[in-house]
Amino acid sequence: MRAAIDLHIHSALSPCADNSMTPNNIVNMAHLKGLDVIAVTDHNSAENAQAVLKCAKKAGMVAVAGMEIETMEEIHVVCLFPGIEEAMHVQRIVYDSLPPLKNRVDIFGEQLIMNENDEIIGDVDRLLLTATNLSVEDIFRIMKEVDGVALPAHADREAYGIIARLGGIPDYLDIKYLEISSTCNQSQFERQTRINGKYSLVRSSDAHSLGSILERESFLEMDEVSVKGLLDVLRGR
Repeated sequence: MRAAIDLHIHSALSPCADNSMTPNNIVNMAHLKGLDVIAVTDHNSAENAQAVLKCAKKAGMVAVAGMEIETMEEIHVVCLFPGIEEAMHVQRIVYDSLPPLKNRVDIFGEQLIMNENDEIIGDVDRLLLTATNLSVEDIFRIMKEVDGVALPAHADREAYGIIARLGGIPDYLDIKYLEISSTCNQSQFERQTRINGKYSLVRSSDAHSLGSILERESFLEMDEVSVKGLLDVLRGR
């Protein structure tokens, strides 16, 4: 089945995202845009994942618990989990790997935790917009242990992209898909990086505002439109 996807969306938990990026607003906008599968991937945290999953279930949409982890090499990796328990397990690892810095709301913005009714139930006071002490290899190992999927985020970008940071993609990483930005010229990217079909590409929005969520423009073929169906495709099964 052909599913329209956007696997890289930030909620109001990410300090650089609009506070209008509430669980219901994200799901409703994705529904209006005709998406079938979404993932909310906040910086180094999954505190809003459960609320988004509950909203998506009510709307008849598939949502994936996710997180965008920043490695010690300053590479962003989109991590997609089979369930909320795995997401919370990895969140604990990530929190233990962050430097002991407090968020500066006046500089970075709020980091809001919300429930499925878009009510603010807390905030994260530690700084999320920073690198962990986990390597990119660590992230791929951890994600394999929890039966999740790791995608190098916005691989076409200079900032936080795996190719720009490492000068290429290490062979020791089990990568089937790379994420590219919504504005990336795919054919030009493939020529410049000489990946020559070695990796499949998936386009995501990296949305920090509601209007930036993708339209029906990025698709994956999967046996079933579900979290399992998505993860199986991204694993190359």
